[in-house]
Amino acid sequence: MAKKGMVEKNNRRQKLVKQYAEKRAALKATIMNKEAAFEERIAATLKLAELPRNSAGNRVRLRCEVSGRSRAVYRKFKMSRIALRELGNKGLVPGLVKSSW
Repeated sequence: MAKKGMVEKNNRRQKLVKQYAEKRAALKATIMNKEAAFEERIAATLKLAELPRNSAGNRVRLRCEVSGRSRAVYRKFKMSRIALRELGNKGLVPGLVKSSW
């Protein structure tokens, strides 16, 4: 089981990403617009830098929904390899075929 604080920190980051998503997208569009004035693009860059760091989407970590583990997480199932194997062997994951050799 992962530390509860780390899981909660990641949840706070997810909330911030949702909260600032539109604002970040608008500022990035202004920055990438080659037809906009140079001063306007610089101002948008400075405004983007003033936003909270944790509002950036790449700071959110993919975590297992069962155990909170941050490594070896399958995106399709949103579970770590360990939790996926345990639940798969019990037959609790739909679409997963148990195999052994």
